[in-house]
Amino acid sequence: MSHIDIRKRHNKPLKQAKQCVDRVAKHIAEKFDVDYAWEGSTLEFSRSGVDGHINVGSDEIHVRATLGFLLGMLKGPIEDEIQRYLDEEFD
Repeated sequence: MSHIDIRKRHNKPLKQAKQCVDRVAKHIAEKFDVDYAWEGSTLEFSRSGVDGHINVGSDEIHVRATLGFLLGMLKGPIEDEIQRYLDEEFD
């Protein structure tokens, strides 16, 4: 199994940061066929071969995911895609 662990600092109000993460999740869901739902300030996501969450803090976004064997071989491109969407929303 492979793990993704990305931290991104931000200076947005919490509500706005959650809206940004929601847009990121929509892009990821469309591209990788992922289901997601909010649990407080944490967005939980999953599909066959991946489970993870995005925690939205007052000054940081923290993405953690566990990839199964097949998706683990695509860790680099998946990580790059998540980082690109976070950069678009938070830079």
